Amino acid sequence: MRKLTFILILALPLIFIGCSSNDEDVISIGGKDFTEQDILVYITGELIQEQTDLEVNYETWLGGTNVVDGALQRGDLDMYVEYTGTALINLLDLELVNDPQEAYDIVASEYEEMGIKWLEPLGFNNTYVLSMREDKAQQLGVETISDLKEHADDLTLGATHEFLERVDGYQGLQETYGFEFGSTAGFDPGLTYAAVRDGNADVNDAFATDGRIIAFNLKMLEDDKNFFPPYYAAPIIRKDTLEAHPELEEVLNLLAGRIDDETMSSLNARVDLEDEQARDVARDWLQSEGLIE
Repeated sequence: MRKLTFILILALPLIFIGCSSNDEDVISIGGKDFTEQDILVYITGELIQEQTDLEVNYETWLGGTNVVDGALQRGDLDMYVEYTGTALINLLDLELVNDPQEAYDIVASEYEEMGIKWLEPLGFNNTYVLSMREDKAQQLGVETISDLKEHADDLTLGATHEFLERVDGYQGLQETYGFEFGSTAGFDPGLTYAAVRDGNADVNDAFATDGRIIAFNLKMLEDDKNFFPPYYAAPIIRKDTLEAHPELEEVLNLLAGRIDDETMSSLNARVDLEDEQARDVARDWLQSEGLIE
């Protein structure tokens, strides 16, 4: 089994997690620090509460990938939703794989050895993209990431701090495309879109399922060298939790293939642009699918 690149962080106490998963009747579900993850915490949690006798402890907005995955490894969380590309590149430090099924099979096998099971994918691919304002892209004649090369020296990349440090983020992007931006600016997740819209950055790292891309008149640039791997979302859960509550696998797999890119983008937009609460959006979608009453 390969060592995880974030092994040091596992030794740190996650003091802000309020409820241990040691309570056998409570399932702790965690989420990263962006809207989509918040919604997915409530989609999975509300489904569990409706379909089983278990209670759910919701741990939303915990932090970046390493923080949430570290909590799962230690047993502070029972489960969360992860993305195949993030697990493959950022956590397992493996080579890029472009085939979605192959990427899933690899991460599922690797995590099995660590006592964690990947359940069936939810259906959408929240891959990274680079985006910029439509008018700016048109002015510069930019359609693809490669087209940025002749302009990059004069452009600012506004990105999350995590993206700037990830191998499947800015580091690898520079190596694959052979250029770097004139400057970079680090933002909290979600703020990069407004930074580009308002002219405080020229290009941002975006998620393909984020509703603000369309709402802010941003253009997704074609990844013409296929740098970004597939990022299919799937619930991952500790095997000891499944052993204690085997019904969870069947319940959570009710979500398999139900959320496509367009649906996830719409759900995200309801929170980010229409100021709805993530839990309300999650419950509304579950009810529309007939999964809860």
